[in-house]
Amino acid sequence: MKKRIQPLLIMCAGLLLIGCSATNQLTMGAVEPARVHIPSDVSKIGIVNRSLPSEGNKTVDKIDKILSLEGLNLDKEGAEAAMLGLSDELERSERFESISIIESSALERKGLGVFPAALSWKTVETICEANGVDVLFSLEMYDTDTKVDYQTAMVKIPNNLGIKAEVPGHKVTIKTAIKSGWRVYDPLNKTIIDAITANDYVTSRGEGINPMKAVEAVIGRKEAVLQQSTYSGNAYALETRPRRKRISRDYFVKGTNNFEIAQRRAQTGDWKGAADLWEQEVTNADPKIAGRACYNMAISNEINGDLNKAVEWASKSYSDYEINEALRYLNLLRRRVAEKEQLRQQEAR
Repeated sequence: MKKRIQPLLIMCAGLLLIGCSATNQLTMGAVEPARVHIPSDVSKIGIVNRSLPSEGNKTVDKIDKILSLEGLNLDKEGAEAAMLGLSDELERSERFESISIIESSALERKGLGVFPAALSWKTVETICEANGVDVLFSLEMYDTDTKVDYQTAMVKIPNNLGIKAEVPGHKVTIKTAIKSGWRVYDPLNKTIIDAITANDYVTSRGEGINPMKAVEAVIGRKEAVLQQSTYSGNAYALETRPRRKRISRDYFVKGTNNFEIAQRRAQTGDWKGAADLWEQEVTNADPKIAGRACYNMAISNEINGDLNKAVEWASKSYSDYEINEALRYLNLLRRRVAEKEQLRQQEAR
């Protein structure tokens, strides 16, 4: 009987604590700056593939293909898929006048699966001028590395009657690692806007009565690699756009009758009505109540988009009334102020 009562008591205590919580949570929309900022006066984008092997590196490339059981053109087609994914997503933004995939004899190619040194500015300027583009996206590296794992096991093989029967056979798992790297060159300002490397993985499985049949059963591996490469290009293009996100905030709902009424107003969406009640408590004789009210006024101003006023109220809550939650909130607000300024600068450029 005691064993049954104990979990019930723990559950009831948990519910009581939740019911007595001094705070409630809200969520609101926010915008963070693009991680990769393309200047606002840029209208024409060029994309080049530097990942193809040069003549001197082709032997190494061929050996790698044999050792990893790759198709002869997998790296080439995968790189093209990544570039096309980038191009398509940049076009979808409708921000740029033109997106061009460029073939250039001036390009210094490496193709060894390592992130190379940056292109010289002379090379970048030559390519951009010859093709009439403002900024150059370069796929600096693209390489696939495939590992095959064989296992002997019972596998299901259709017999002459079309019924699957279990027989001794082989299972194969093919894991393909995709390494890619991008740089974005701004020839006008002679700055590298961004440089990044990424690792993606594709896993394929198959089974058969012998190892080769098991490998043959792994269909669609190439398509999966190309699809993942396209997604990778899409994702990089998305990093050039500001991103909308949801952020959560806690606000105080306990202290006085005004806090409880304000909570109900907030729950109905009447944040102004809630703020009217919180403002009445900022001069409360109890410093804990006044500090919580100041904190909630900061929340109200953030909801209304006045981040500077929110910072003032959060600062007052912590400095004057030692509300510890306000210091943590103040750091979040300052980060948002910095992001807002960065967005403003991005839009102005």
